[in-house]
Amino acid sequence: MFTGIIEEIGTIDQIRHGKHSAALKIHARKVLVNTQIGDSIAVNGICLTVTELFPHHFSADVMHETLNRSSLAGLTHGSHVNLERAMPSNGRFGGHLVMGHGDGVGKITHIQRDDTAVWYTIHANPDITRYIVEKGSVAVDGISLTVAEVGQTGFSVSAIPHTISHTVLQERKKGDMVNLETDIIGKYVEKLLTPAPTQPERKLTTMEFLARNGF
Repeated sequence: MFTGIIEEIGTIDQIRHGKHSAALKIHARKVLVNTQIGDSIAVNGICLTVTELFPHHFSADVMHETLNRSSLAGLTHGSHVNLERAMPSNGRFGGHLVMGHGDGVGKITHIQRDDTAVWYTIHANPDITRYIVEKGSVAVDGISLTVAEVGQTGFSVSAIPHTISHTVLQERKKGDMVNLETDIIGKYVEKLLTPAPTQPERKLTTMEFLARNGF
């Protein structure tokens, strides 16, 4: 599990492409501290497993499903990426629950400066925006951001200078694709309120049911 607080910006030093997969070699420093082979590191918000460790690099494999559902397929030699180690059990929870699995990609359609902050408007499919709520949290390329506005075809976030300067947001421009992960809590709530196909007799939880049971 991650929190969406980026620790450093890494650089793609090497990409080896397989038939339906890829292997990344990423230059980094801070996220290598106390990291071991088998640990998880979020790369632009996508949880990858460390397969090799070097003094200033680590390697990770990217499977077919991940390439299909994220923007990692568009990385090239020299690309910068957001990096975050998995949250330790005794760590501070600075952002929100980020699983690192990704729900899909969005496209930046508008960037506008607002005094010191910068607004990013992102187009996303309805199967993603249904879980995005105003003033809720969303992970954009692994960055925990607060949703400022939600529309029918996308949403907007506002980022402060510190966030921009310490993440790859500083390089993002109109038309760029970004990884998106919505708040996991909304998906769990939807799942619990939907009857399982094998249990058609199960009744949906309603406001009346909750009131009768003291909620």
